[in-house]
Amino acid sequence: MPEAPPLTLQRDATGIVGLDDILLGGLPHGHIYLLEGEPGTGKTTLAMDFLRAGLERGETTLYVTLSETAEELLIVSRSHNWDLEKVHIVELERDIARHATESQYTVFESTEVELGDTMGQVYKAAEDLKPDRIVIDSLSELRLLSRDSLRFRRELLGMKRFFADLGSTVLMLDDRTLDLHEGLLQSIAHGVIRLERLTTEYGAERRRLIVSKLRGSRFREGYHDYRVKTGGIKVYPRLIASEHRGAVLSGELLSGIENLDVLLGGGLDRGTSTMLLGPSGVGKSTISAMYAVAAAKKGEKVEIFLFDENMGTYLARDKGLQLGMGPYIEKGMIHIRQIDPAEVSPGEFSHQLRQAVEEGGMKHLVLDSLNGLIQAMPGEQTLMIQVHEMLSYLNQSNITTVISLAQHGLVGAGLASAADLSYVADTLVLLRFFEAFGELRKAVSVVKKRTGEHEKTVRELDIMPGGLQVGPPLRQFQGIFTGVPQTLDEGAGLFHAERR
Repeated sequence: MPEAPPLTLQRDATGIVGLDDILLGGLPHGHIYLLEGEPGTGKTTLAMDFLRAGLERGETTLYVTLSETAEELLIVSRSHNWDLEKVHIVELERDIARHATESQYTVFESTEVELGDTMGQVYKAAEDLKPDRIVIDSLSELRLLSRDSLRFRRELLGMKRFFADLGSTVLMLDDRTLDLHEGLLQSIAHGVIRLERLTTEYGAERRRLIVSKLRGSRFREGYHDYRVKTGGIKVYPRLIASEHRGAVLSGELLSGIENLDVLLGGGLDRGTSTMLLGPSGVGKSTISAMYAVAAAKKGEKVEIFLFDENMGTYLARDKGLQLGMGPYIEKGMIHIRQIDPAEVSPGEFSHQLRQAVEEGGMKHLVLDSLNGLIQAMPGEQTLMIQVHEMLSYLNQSNITTVISLAQHGLVGAGLASAADLSYVADTLVLLRFFEAFGELRKAVSVVKKRTGEHEKTVRELDIMPGGLQVGPPLRQFQGIFTGVPQTLDEGAGLFHAERR
């Protein structure tokens, strides 16, 4: 056996950008790692990504398959438009040994041999090639060839020493169909990556991974969403706001509507989040669209994420109300994305936000509405944490964020939200319907503003071509937010009071 290579800080990139980000660069070189997950979670795809990354660096790679044929692996590679011609494949199958003597695919019989004999064939192939990266697929077959747990452990320890002396980075795949040796495998491996598949009641399946162990190295803990797409696996690292602290910049965004700016004590401060809370149809989307146009006029790039509304309907309203969004969309200052919450996981959505901030230069964000994102969250406790982390990241990145959150019902004090998220916003704007003199009207008020003073009055809101109109304080009314206010001066302060 050759002498063991010296300790090194070299890391082998997995070829998956998000996973390398979680691993803080990749897998430490020269160790054995366990990649575990149930069938269908994408283990083979991730392993091929790992080998392809080695090929791009000019390394020698070896794929040892005990459960799939070379043809099956090639079918997978073609589905991703990959070229595996330079990957050496050792196939431990019985029926095609005679036909592979002149091929790069080496074929061994495995069904009638003992575990030691099988591993001997693997060792010989590794010694001949001296590969930098090796994938063994899968350990389940080695379990079946093993007589007992003691022998299985002894062979695994021998494999670990052999590949350490060889200086190879090894990825062992395990489909978890037998959990008898789960603790054994995790204790022997230098690192463990687990892939999971979650079936939801509606929509696409969600996939997530967790790095449960990486000896001597830091990594990003917790669950991270991923998707298996054509071309490989896309991993979306969990958003950690504390890693993205930036210098706080001053400035505020005015809506251009005098009374609304007065109500907010001047405008929306940079690096803060504003939540528009109210029932459907009260004007939340219109207000957020007006702020988007105001930001674009200042030369700031705007991203609008639509969760509930169709993009065609959204643009039709902009045209009907003459908000002026069209020219800025054509210039690329305003970018609208329609998100399907049944198909996009929270991790993927957070990744899109990061891309918009760090690569797209976004300065102003509109989320319309948060209800769609709520439906994509697995639970309310997780929802609170993820939304809080997302808004903290946006605030620290000096993004001005406007969020719409629809409430159930139309009028009265019984309105409720799908989740109580009002506390996470820096500014909370409350919108309500109320009835006055036979007409359904709208009211707006600011409940809180963490960054400064704001007006504590209630004003009437009206939507018309050209945008919004905000009236003077409705001081002659009491109980507006109950839906049926009382008044001492009929019609005072209302728009179109002559209608009564």
